[in-house]
Amino acid sequence: MERVDVTIRLELCTRIASEVIKIANKYKSEIWVENDGKKANAKSLLGLVSLGLATGSSLTISAEGEDEHEAVKCLEKMFSVSK
Repeated sequence: MERVDVTIRLELCTRIASEVIKIANKYKSEIWVENDGKKANAKSLLGLVSLGLATGSSLTISAEGEDEHEAVKCLEKMFSVSK
């Protein structure tokens, strides 16, 4: 299992969440995003939006599967970039 902690540098709106899902779906691994004790599948719009992520929030991205390292690094970059 690969894990990384990230501080969000962008406002997570539906458009950004859709981009995260699009990226997550490129990977075979199961990918999870955790914030304040809540955990959501990174491939689920409802799940991501339900986390209530905002700029400056800390979250943990984790993945398990054959491409877990690449998946975590890619999503880490996505959440860390200001848009």
